[in-house]
Amino acid sequence: MYVEDLKKDFYNLLIGKRILLLVNYDVDAICACKILLHLFHFENILYTLVPVQGVKDLQDAFEANTEVNYVIFLNCGGTIDVVDALQPEDDVVLFIADSHKPTDVCNVYNNRQVRLLGKPDDDENIPPFEDIFQEDETDDEGVESEGDGAGDEEESRANKRRRMDEGAIMKRRERRLWEEKRNRVMFEYSQFSYYGRSSAVLMYELSWKLSKDNNDLLWWAIVGATEQILMGKVENQQYVLETGNLQSHVSRLAPQTGEDEEQLNTAVRITYDKDLQLALYRHWTVEASLKNSSYTACKLKLWTLRGEKRLFELLAEMGLPLAQSRQKFRAMDLALRHEFHSMVEKQADKYGMTNIVYASFTLQFGFGNCYCASDVVYAMLALLEASTKGSSSCERFMTAMDCLSRQKKGMLDDGIDKAKLVLICIFKQVQNLLDMKQVVSAGPFVYVILQEGSLD
Repeated sequence: MYVEDLKKDFYNLLIGKRILLLVNYDVDAICACKILLHLFHFENILYTLVPVQGVKDLQDAFEANTEVNYVIFLNCGGTIDVVDALQPEDDVVLFIADSHKPTDVCNVYNNRQVRLLGKPDDDENIPPFEDIFQEDETDDEGVESEGDGAGDEEESRANKRRRMDEGAIMKRRERRLWEEKRNRVMFEYSQFSYYGRSSAVLMYELSWKLSKDNNDLLWWAIVGATEQILMGKVENQQYVLETGNLQSHVSRLAPQTGEDEEQLNTAVRITYDKDLQLALYRHWTVEASLKNSSYTACKLKLWTLRGEKRLFELLAEMGLPLAQSRQKFRAMDLALRHEFHSMVEKQADKYGMTNIVYASFTLQFGFGNCYCASDVVYAMLALLEASTKGSSSCERFMTAMDCLSRQKKGMLDDGIDKAKLVLICIFKQVQNLLDMKQVVSAGPFVYVILQEGSLD
């Protein structure tokens, strides 16, 4: 069942209760969780937080917390029949905010225990109830009474007459046609998997309706939405609509110009502007960012010698000396730094990089701290995936969540450094695979086998 009034039918029900919070192992879910925990602090709501990476983790976490009557799923649980998977008691209520689509129809039409947060997408095309569910009718046609003697013969004749009864034949035919239609409808509904609206944005809108929102919560929602576009989870059109919605909140929460100048300099400021699809270029060198960003690497084919020459041609036509492109972006000449965006835009069409510019957000707090939303996404992904010796997946999850706090800026910078290493390793790995012709074509898709224990 869908719940559209999140304040009345979701948040108010949690006040004074103990909550089990099951959070998927991804950036959007972590941002949504961070916003929700911030709201829980206002009402002193007790909760148990468990990161999960699959159905087995869901079942284990639920079995370990059987005393809880309210369970919240963030980016998990929506695509499976949770009641069937977890077998909860009748008084347990399951709240699901999941961007994975399509949503399981059993969750959609379960009005007793399952609550889907938000409203269904316009293009979700959920099948009507009568097309997929039908009351079971007692079919006594196959039941034959056992016996012996003359009564047996008489009963078997009666059973035959009943089987051949026209009404029974019509019922069986209707049932078969209905099942065929149901299979077709379910196949059309569930044949493709895709992503819906960001869960972090959904949680932010709840905080806004509760009048408990601020710039920090808005920034976490922006990071969740940015992860979807960077990882290719949503189409550009969907992202543009979402950023337009977030931009209105940015304008509403922006510091007023009449405030004290010192306060304006140290306040949290979020700006909405055009940005480049270059990974971490503000914290890296321009050459390294161009080389290790997946968008530019693919467009310029940088794994080849010819592609490397095209990269140097691009830098030359931009008017960016090699010496400048090989030092940290912040250390470049001020004039080159200011003109960098326009320099890339002018050459983008010539080199086939038509979509290199996209709309994004930047966070500034204090005098020297400036981070783009994509920087935080790459840092969080690196912290989640960093295979540090002795660190468990739960510890990496908590580290990625902590790096969202402005007070723990060191963690974010550490994540950015790890993200650079990850991007370099990915580029080298792809280059080796292509050079050694290890990409195998299998009809509609291609695949690669990575040997265990390989470098990086």
